Amino acid sequence: MFEALPVQPVDPILALMEAYGGDTRPGKIDLGIGVYRNAAGVTPVMRAVKAAEERLWREQETKSYIGFLGDAAFNDAMTGLVLGDAIPRANVAAAATPGGTGAVRQAFEAIQAANPVARVFISDPSWVNHASMLDHLGLARSYYRYFDPETRGVAFDAMMADLQAVKAGDVVLLHGCCHNPTGADLNPVEWQAVRDLIADRGALAMIDLAYMGLGDGVEEDAALVRGMVSGLPECLIAVSCSKNFGLYRDRAGLLIATAQDPALQGRLKGTLAHLNRQNFSFPPDHATRTVSTILQDDALRADWQAELTEMRGRINGVRRALADELQRLTGSDRFHFLAQHRGMFSRLGATPDQIRYLRDEHAVYMVGDSRMNVAGLTEAAVPVLAQAIVDAGL
Repeated sequence: MFEALPVQPVDPILALMEAYGGDTRPGKIDLGIGVYRNAAGVTPVMRAVKAAEERLWREQETKSYIGFLGDAAFNDAMTGLVLGDAIPRANVAAAATPGGTGAVRQAFEAIQAANPVARVFISDPSWVNHASMLDHLGLARSYYRYFDPETRGVAFDAMMADLQAVKAGDVVLLHGCCHNPTGADLNPVEWQAVRDLIADRGALAMIDLAYMGLGDGVEEDAALVRGMVSGLPECLIAVSCSKNFGLYRDRAGLLIATAQDPALQGRLKGTLAHLNRQNFSFPPDHATRTVSTILQDDALRADWQAELTEMRGRINGVRRALADELQRLTGSDRFHFLAQHRGMFSRLGATPDQIRYLRDEHAVYMVGDSRMNVAGLTEAAVPVLAQAIVDAGL
């Protein structure tokens, strides 16, 4: 029977990783896979994570199963981190998931269960897995224009024009901060306009919050999400702890569902528990318990936030340094958008030929849409990359 299985397309990021791994040239630069690296080019285990894991190793007495919704302490701590007091807890249901990807998948399945004919509107461009998962589930998807290739900022007027097609029962998927793959974010006024449109149309807002804390700060990034939740009847929020806690391989995520009608909480909890049961039964516990240990301890939480601030500062510093070096080399401010973007990624605007040139002639690796992981760039590599970009004719 296996011969009937379709041949799946090669994942472009995994293919890029393999090509980079096989490149023996010194000084090669990896701008592909989305992981944070420090000045030494290492993806570190955060200090608070190490301390929390050591505490768990000493104190944890069982590896028995937890409930289908996951560790209640994690769910409560992360819900508080994301939502604050924007909505009463009686109006919230939450379920732990294997990473933010798991949360997005469970959100899509919840949408499908609630309204199988819903259309999910996603940004153009968006994280590649959004469209892939929607297609796999058979959910209808539509695009709204998002990125202006000339300004390298948000094409807000075009976005709002496309969202006029949203109808009651549809879903508008937004990136909470640090848009992937462009790095261009909506400002607070634009967020409010989108919220008002969703409310007017009777649609559902879904927020993919994968990089909270790496934009402008934990509270600043959460504030936009809180404004959306407090102003809409219902929301879905998919949260990842991969980047802001550095728990990439350990897979800690959370799906939050909010409803202004508290009578729906039981139904929401039951649905999220059922979906977890169908897909993986019990969510992973080690990483989620590490997060809850950090968030429930004042000293660990403060150290986590301090290191997260250091990470965000380093990313923004690399952004400024690259933009400044490109301005020095070109005499133009056309790369100023790199300093304005937020989070790990920016879309450079290179053509396929230019991307091949960067890889073949300068050992610079980025994905085919010219998304580059700025968070993977070391300070020492900035002048090398800037010269390569100029040589490629951008």
